[in-house]
Amino acid sequence: MSILTTRYRLDLLPQIFPFHRRARRGLLEEGELVYYGPMPSYYGIGEIVRISDRYIVVDFRGTGQFGVHEDTLAPEYLIPIPPASLQLL
Repeated sequence: MSILTTRYRLDLLPQIFPFHRRARRGLLEEGELVYYGPMPSYYGIGEIVRISDRYIVVDFRGTGQFGVHEDTLAPEYLIPIPPASLQLL
């Protein structure tokens, strides 16, 4: 477990596994805030930096337990965070 602390309440984010109906494919946009659905606390909350044909580059800024700053993931692993929910986190 990382010694990094986060200001986000990652425990409030629901765990959503890949290919679940909420893990929507192709509807994500650059600049959107997302989290890693299978385990929100691992990566934390990040901003989409680039979208390619099959993958999405996300800047997590070290907000999760793994301290990841940027990673490339398949879209079915990323869950968008509604703007209204951000104030709760």
